[in-house]
Amino acid sequence: MIVISDTSPITNLIQIGKLEILKELFHEIIIPEEVYEELCELEFQRSLLNSLDWIKTREVADKQLVNRLIRDIDKGEAESIVLAIELKADILLIDEKKGRRVAREYGLEITGLLGILKRAKSKNLIPKLQPVIEELILKGGFRIHPRLYEEVLKSVGE
Repeated sequence: MIVISDTSPITNLIQIGKLEILKELFHEIIIPEEVYEELCELEFQRSLLNSLDWIKTREVADKQLVNRLIRDIDKGEAESIVLAIELKADILLIDEKKGRRVAREYGLEITGLLGILKRAKSKNLIPKLQPVIEELILKGGFRIHPRLYEEVLKSVGE
């Protein structure tokens, strides 16, 4: 399975000490160079990333498409989308609304942090979803609309 990730799913999971969920679910994550650079803005994230062998960095080939996409979305999102297209990814991990819209326009299969956590719960990697979301909100500044919060919890029987 080829899985590409934007910055936010990785950094949010790092913030709450649950990055291993990605390894358990997907075994390997590929990130474009720009996402690596964004993650490395925090030194502890750089050290962590450099110690992991299951998060790989790849260069994007189609720089022209990246340049077109960065008119509407940030460079990390643009490179993630282009890399997902180039590698024919099975799934793109991305949270930002505009980035998700663009990814869908290119026919990419996407999921965000909440989708990742729902998968983790279904595979018994986390016992309950609500405490994890609360930790994301408190520690990571994760924002979620109250209605979506309720819908996600209901969808997993909480």
